[in-house]
Amino acid sequence: MLTERLLTALLRRESARQARLDNLQRLISVPTAAPDRTYMLYLHVPFCEVLCPFCSFHRVQYHESKARRYFDALRKEIRLAHEAGYRFDEVYVGGGTPTVDLDQLLETLALVRDLSPVRTISVETNPDDLHDDRLPALRSAGVDRLSVGVQSLDDNLLREMERFEKYGGAEKILGGLEKTAGLFDTLNVDMIFNLPHQTVDSLRNDIERLTRDVGVDQISWYPLMGAGSTKIAMRKNMGRVTYDREHAFYNEILDRLSGSYEPVSAWCFSRRPGSLDEYVVDRDDYIGLGSGAMSYLNGVVYAASFSINRYIRLVNAGHSGITREHRFSPRDQMRYYFLMRLFGLSLDKQAAESRWGRRFRRTLWPEFTLFTALGAIEDDGKCWRLTRKGMYFWVLMMREFFIAVSNFRDLMRIGIRSELDPEDLPPLPVSDDRR
Repeated sequence: MLTERLLTALLRRESARQARLDNLQRLISVPTAAPDRTYMLYLHVPFCEVLCPFCSFHRVQYHESKARRYFDALRKEIRLAHEAGYRFDEVYVGGGTPTVDLDQLLETLALVRDLSPVRTISVETNPDDLHDDRLPALRSAGVDRLSVGVQSLDDNLLREMERFEKYGGAEKILGGLEKTAGLFDTLNVDMIFNLPHQTVDSLRNDIERLTRDVGVDQISWYPLMGAGSTKIAMRKNMGRVTYDREHAFYNEILDRLSGSYEPVSAWCFSRRPGSLDEYVVDRDDYIGLGSGAMSYLNGVVYAASFSINRYIRLVNAGHSGITREHRFSPRDQMRYYFLMRLFGLSLDKQAAESRWGRRFRRTLWPEFTLFTALGAIEDDGKCWRLTRKGMYFWVLMMREFFIAVSNFRDLMRIGIRSELDPEDLPPLPVSDDRR
């Protein structure tokens, strides 16, 4: 426990440092793509019908007229990316709730498929959409992985998360999952562990019902992650968040899934090979489009405006929605690569050395020394691999990484004065032709 607390404190400081992004005082276009390669595309849809108290992602209340204007701008930004040379082979649509306006989503996916050689599409949704007869339209649109945000099958916990009234209880959710099973190549369910009032029995019941009763293809078990903006609401509705039981809950998940589900990342488990829950694991670069979306390209992190109206106005003027960036140092790039690859359970030594040479191991010697001494990683000659102990350490590290990103989102929200109509906003800064 002491080791975990010390590691958490260290990671919290380092993650906060890397999550700082500089505010751009100029307009920029979508960065130019490298020739003869394809990219991963993340699309952000920030609208939800229910704003859950634990969620720190960029999301706002759904209004049809605003959503239509937003999707129009998103499709314009997709075209701008195409003009900048981007071709996409993989698409991940997150939110928010991407399926909140299905017709708009389908039109957007059709555009991406028209412009790029898309091989796989993953879309997030919520349990109430599983009872919608329009779901086959998503399959026809090329979606092969549907990820459903269930979070818990404990009705009391669902009430605390303010999800019961909108999405129903366990029986309704399970009925929707059973109805959807087999429609997509991969049916993933997002769950949360370490909820304040969660018990081991409740967790075991969640595991049994998803694996035995429904047999979903994939389960992503996220540790509860808070941010500055959600702490008050979480404490009021759900109780005080602590991490004292987190490791025990995680061990319970590993034990209960052993033999029937294989880990494909430190917190995602599949019955058979399928799409990962986190696109950052095996993609060196990816581009994010939409308000609040982030990109990682050539060692630079970009973030788009969290003001939906400002985002729409930027894109309609022919610019990207990007308003912040942070350039990673060579060491930070290596550290990010180290963190993300091992989150996917293994890091190929030859791949790392072909990119950075022997300086990869020399530069990251503190990380390799620490995690080897802790028994978190082992060297099998070809790869560095996570041990079972290391899997939990990586859950802890990714939890702190995403908390830092969420705290950055809080700062971005502070910059939104209000959701004014576009014509009420002040003039944009002058464009800089240097970029």
